[in-house]
Amino acid sequence: MAKAIRIRATGGPEVMEYVDVDVGAPGPGEARIRQHAIGLNFIDVYFRTGLYPQPLPAGIGMEGAGEVVAVGEGVTHVQPGDRVAYASRPTGAYADERIVPAAILVKLPAAISYETAAAMMLQGMTVEYLFHRTYPLQAGDTILFHAAAGGVGLIACQWARAIGVTMIGTVGSDEKGELAKAHGCAHVINYNRENFTERVLEITGGQKLPVVYDSIGKDTFIGSLDCLRTRGMMVSFGSSSGPVPPFSLQELASRGSLFITRPTLFNYADTRENLEAIAGHLFEMVVAGHVKVDINQRYHLSEIQRAHREMEGRKTTGSSILLP
Repeated sequence: MAKAIRIRATGGPEVMEYVDVDVGAPGPGEARIRQHAIGLNFIDVYFRTGLYPQPLPAGIGMEGAGEVVAVGEGVTHVQPGDRVAYASRPTGAYADERIVPAAILVKLPAAISYETAAAMMLQGMTVEYLFHRTYPLQAGDTILFHAAAGGVGLIACQWARAIGVTMIGTVGSDEKGELAKAHGCAHVINYNRENFTERVLEITGGQKLPVVYDSIGKDTFIGSLDCLRTRGMMVSFGSSSGPVPPFSLQELASRGSLFITRPTLFNYADTRENLEAIAGHLFEMVVAGHVKVDINQRYHLSEIQRAHREMEGRKTTGSSILLP
């Protein structure tokens, strides 16, 4: 029997159970993979708490890397023995073996380890689509990126530096600020003792910004809008402080005809071609050394409740992974 995490109800970390599961054989279009490392991401909290609903009981987790052990009928782009990685629905990545739709798998370059892949697929592909597809950045742009010392944030710091973009990042402590700076963030703002909106105005000489990337949600939403110049874009791609409350569209008009979008990776990697392009660009950045993935927390799969408590308590930096 394989081991996996299952939830029978939504709630706190205690609803996640470490149980035996019968994996079975892959059906048409599916692959069975033996996972060597599993990604830990804040989106997993949204599924656990019910913010993102799914039928229960259910698996949890959306990212992993491992070896294909069997494929079902019609699967040709991966074969048993291939090193693969993924970051996609369906949930259920918190497992040592699982069945997945083969369409979500991409082959992993030999130069990238399983642990690195599991730590970066969701976060790295998120940065790729945010920077090159949601709002295509150009060298010389200045941006605001919240949670700059998190897993997505540290990849964003390095990516921005590599493409000639000046990144202003918010952090929750001076230690996290130093970490973001070391990864390429040009300016850091400690939101616990500085008003980030006022600091952005100071840094930009009152010019404001073309785009803000905000994964915090409720606590930073209005302040982020106030950082944007006329016709700027608010990219709200997460809600770690809670969902953004309902607001009037007049909030956008009164600040200069602003644009707003709530993107997800799954809408950008919606075809095989798009998935391969986003993952391929990420692999290029990592292999070239432009992006290095910091795995600062490793947990055994059985420690999942502690892992979630530390992630929600903002006690983690960089990327975290689970090991079967």
